[in-house]
Amino acid sequence: MTTTHEPSELPAQNPAEPGKPWFVYLVRAANGSLYCGISDDPVRRFAKHQSGKGARFFLSSPAVALVYTEACRDKGEALRQERLIKKLRKSAKECLVASAPAPHQSR
Repeated sequence: MTTTHEPSELPAQNPAEPGKPWFVYLVRAANGSLYCGISDDPVRRFAKHQSGKGARFFLSSPAVALVYTEACRDKGEALRQERLIKKLRKSAKECLVASAPAPHQSR
């Protein structure tokens, strides 16, 4: 016996909200290093990093500032941009930070 599923019965594979922006961001650690990541809410993600639950990167040096955000049209574009930024030298990443408008700060 063959089982068929109506489209409404199948679970959504990866529901994406149309028009929902994703961001690539840089966070400065206490030791001066820069961490690059993506999120649909970089301020919330930064708070996670500060709490020690966001990434192992911050175990050795805590997150101190969200210094750069860049809006992307979707998650795929954010991932591609993250890959490009991670390949940059630190001096080039610092140029991105310097060119950014006023950074978001946590309260």
